[in-house]
Amino acid sequence: MSKILKSDSLTSEIYDSIKYKLKSSGKKPGLAIIVVGDRSDSDLYIKMKRKKCSELGIESYLYAYLKKVSPEYIIKSIESLNNSPGITGIIVQLPLPPEFSKDDEYNILNSVSPEKDVDGFHRENMGKLMLNVPSMTPCTAEGCFRLLEHHNIDIVGKNIVIVGSSKVVGLPLSMILLHNGATTTLCNIHTKDIKNITKNADILISCCGSPHLIDSSWIKEDTTVIDVGINSTERGIVGDVNFDDVYTKVKYITPVPGCIGPLTIAILMEHLVNCKQ
Repeated sequence: MSKILKSDSLTSEIYDSIKYKLKSSGKKPGLAIIVVGDRSDSDLYIKMKRKKCSELGIESYLYAYLKKVSPEYIIKSIESLNNSPGITGIIVQLPLPPEFSKDDEYNILNSVSPEKDVDGFHRENMGKLMLNVPSMTPCTAEGCFRLLEHHNIDIVGKNIVIVGSSKVVGLPLSMILLHNGATTTLCNIHTKDIKNITKNADILISCCGSPHLIDSSWIKEDTTVIDVGINSTERGIVGDVNFDDVYTKVKYITPVPGCIGPLTIAILMEHLVNCKQ
């Protein structure tokens, strides 16, 4: 097995299953995408999602708002989409502009119907995940777990350290891994002596959004590294992990770009189609 962990075969399996379900049901799902402001990275992610929808024959609808829009207006729009039979799933593209408070974001995300919450961020879906009765799981977190599973990388009893504790990836991923037998450590910006923690990891997962933060001094020999980071730099898109520096030391590692990103979109599409069934 190569040191490089790829997601190509897994994403192909997911899309094959999606195509079969769509053909069998004869129904066409609809994805509503809410975006506020004009971040170039958000625009790129939205284009990728809509392109994949088009390839699969799924309808996608973009609802773009200026950053001066009120949270209440967005919530009313989402409530209307909740009641629309043509809309199967709804996503709110994150991050929201800095003008929006944490409470605003919480209220907006939780205005999405849990049954249409294909991103898995609604409190009901997050709560079910915490209780190990998952319904809709955050896509990137689910993707990391399924990638390890796909490559037969055992996590039972293993020390898994996650660098980054956001609700999008780190927090839900720690719960998924914990429920499946791993010993998980979740690190954040306040974690002290972080290298001493990461050096004990059998599997290190980085989702902190800091380009090339992690080098060979952070890991022990034969560590498996999952790099979720997608950072735009003058050198192009890079991960949180300095790939070239750690490569000779790791057992397995994911490339950036081209692994977790495409897998996340595949799982989003899977959630959308499963909502329709």
